[in-house]
Amino acid sequence: MKVLGAALAFSLLAVSGASAQVPPPLSGPYQCVQNCSGPGLAYVTQNNWDLNLVNETGLPSRAWVDYPGHLYAESYRMGAVFNGATIQFDNGAVWQRFVPPPPPPLLPPRVRSRG
Repeated sequence: MKVLGAALAFSLLAVSGASAQVPPPLSGPYQCVQNCSGPGLAYVTQNNWDLNLVNETGLPSRAWVDYPGHLYAESYRMGAVFNGATIQFDNGAVWQRFVPPPPPPLLPPRVRSRG
């Protein structure tokens, strides 16, 4: 019985340790705010540790998380640090998660006179 309890405790520790290593979600649009190549949006698509990047000029790159908080972009031939909301590349480019502005408020209904 002690062996079963020890095995269960070990497996729970292994699962919690592995889940702590999962990178934060990075998928979505980003806006370059420093050292940009162009005016467009950049995009990140994430599948666990593997990433697909498209920079603001449309240049794609395969990338991966090589250790927690750091990724390497193969076609760009550079690394970057990230925290979930910002990606800062070795060349000084900084991408921030793009949040679209809210829509304008609705106009009040038009009042029609009967005169």
